[in-house]
Amino acid sequence: MHIDDSDRFSTAHPWRRYVALGDSFTEGIGDPDPHRPGYHRGWADRVAEELARLADGPEPFSYANLAVRGKLLDQIAAEQVDDAVALSPDLVSVCAGGNDILRRADPDEVARRLDAVVARVAATGATVLLFNATDIKGTPVIGWLRGRVAIYNENVRTIASRHDALVPDMWSLKELARPQMWAEDRLHFSALGHHRIAAMVLETLGVSHGLERHEARPPVPRTWRQARAEDRAWARTHLMPWVVRRIRGVSSGDGIEPKRPVPAPLFGERMPQGSNPDG
Repeated sequence: MHIDDSDRFSTAHPWRRYVALGDSFTEGIGDPDPHRPGYHRGWADRVAEELARLADGPEPFSYANLAVRGKLLDQIAAEQVDDAVALSPDLVSVCAGGNDILRRADPDEVARRLDAVVARVAATGATVLLFNATDIKGTPVIGWLRGRVAIYNENVRTIASRHDALVPDMWSLKELARPQMWAEDRLHFSALGHHRIAAMVLETLGVSHGLERHEARPPVPRTWRQARAEDRAWARTHLMPWVVRRIRGVSSGDGIEPKRPVPAPLFGERMPQGSNPDG
């Protein structure tokens, strides 16, 4: 989507160092890079690529991503915040608490702890992006959490107001309800979903970008028998391992290091990687 509204958007931007904090959403899970085994690209990489492309000035734009899949809010606070502050960023994104809500945590208590994280980051003077959660109405596995997620989102807006943070509004991005926006595991976004989120983040920052809008093709019609077979395969491949990890108290992020712990320039393709952008 190309933005031409000169009153709200600019191709120039003031940021020179972006650090992303969070869990699997910010790591980019669901958007594997076929050219780098084990690496997931995701919305934050796409945002950094555009900001690097549009950077103007003697100092190059750099980007670090400290997010690790499966992390709870307290783990993000303990393992990522101090490291992020030490990198002296002028732009920071924070998306945390989703895994806590998924584990039935009280959304008010999670928000109280999130407020402390945002306060620490905002005290550096950096521009802060604080994410709410997408509307999960009708989503398999986690749709029952919708009411709790809505409460959490209202708390996120209160925190953002307290610390002058910007909120890319995931809840209002109804396109994310389309099946093509979700990865095969039905818990993370696909390349197309991450691409659309990246565009929204740049628009929230007021940056005119080059991320083109890709219209998802309608899903291929399935018979009842095909749908049942696909559901069984999904449950065996994705749902059961997730349930087993919850029972054992094991995280998918155990032993995983941040993918970009050191700020560095990042340039890449504008098209979604790792899956067909149209489907």
